[in-house]
Amino acid sequence: MSPASISLERAILEALAYSDIFGHPLRFDELHRYLPTRAGMEDLSSALTSLNGQIGKRGEYFFLARREEIVEIRKQRLARSKNLLPHALRYGRILGALPFIRMVALTGSLAVLNISKNADFDYMLVAAKGRVWTARAFALALNRLARLFGHTICPNLIVSESALEWPLHDLYSARELAQMIPIAGMDAYRRVMEVNAWARELLPNRSHDFSREYKATKVATTFQPFTEFLLRGNLGDKLERWEMTRKIARFSNQPGFGEETVFTAEVCQGNFHHHRKWTREIFEHKLSALEKEVTVTFKVTVT
Repeated sequence: MSPASISLERAILEALAYSDIFGHPLRFDELHRYLPTRAGMEDLSSALTSLNGQIGKRGEYFFLARREEIVEIRKQRLARSKNLLPHALRYGRILGALPFIRMVALTGSLAVLNISKNADFDYMLVAAKGRVWTARAFALALNRLARLFGHTICPNLIVSESALEWPLHDLYSARELAQMIPIAGMDAYRRVMEVNAWARELLPNRSHDFSREYKATKVATTFQPFTEFLLRGNLGDKLERWEMTRKIARFSNQPGFGEETVFTAEVCQGNFHHHRKWTREIFEHKLSALEKEVTVTFKVTVT
C-alpha cells in the first residue's frame, strides 16, 4: 500500500504504535516526520483532534491512549542521553579519522535520545572498497580505549562504498535511516541517502538535516592517509582476507548467527539479537490490539 493510500488517522496510530515499542512518545514535529503518509502540518493538527480517545497528549508529547507512563520514561532517557551524546559524537569524529572509514553515523536509541540502561554507542560505518574488515578492526581498537572510560563503541553495521543500498526496503530500515545522525563523512552520507531514496516512500515527510545541528565533519589527521598508503597493496589485501575469514568463522558459532547477520566482503552486520524480528512481532501485536478498538483495518508495513 502506498503512503498516499493510507488515511492520516491510521498513519498517526501506526507511527505512535511503532514508537511505543521503544517507550518513546513523539513531539508534533517527530510525529509528522515518521508518518507513513504525506501530510501537511495543518492537516496533521486537524487529524489529531479527530482521534480523541485513541491517542493521548501530555505536555508536548503524543502517545497511544492509556500509555501516559512513557512520557516520564522519555524524560528520564532524554536526560541520560544528553549526558552521553557528546561522548558519542566525540568518538564518532575519531572513528571518522581512522583508516578506510569514509562515513560515521550514530544509530540506535542514542540517535533519538532514548537510551535506557546500556551506554552502548551504536554506529553505521561506510568503509573504503575492499577494506570493510580492516576498518572494523581499527574501530574495535578504539573501542578498547573507550571501555577504559566506561563506554562501548558498537559498529553494528559496516558497509563498503560499493554496497550502500540497504537490501531490505521496510519500515524498520527506513526508520533507522531517518533516525541516524551523521557525524563524519558528509559526502558518503549524502550518497547513502541518495541510494536509499526508497525510504521516502515509507516516510515521505522526512526532511530534517542533522548535519546542520551536529556539524558532521572529517577530522584532520595524518594517521589515516599514512596508514592507508601502507595497507593499500597486497599486504593490505592479505590482512583484509585474514581478518574477514577468522572473524566470520568465530561469528558463525555465536547464538543468533544467520537470521539477521550478514558477513561478506562488502557488509558486516552483527544483529545477533534479532532486533528487526522482535520489532516486527511487537508492532504486529500493537496493530492487532488497535484493530479491536477502532474500525480502521491496518496492514503491517514492516516486512
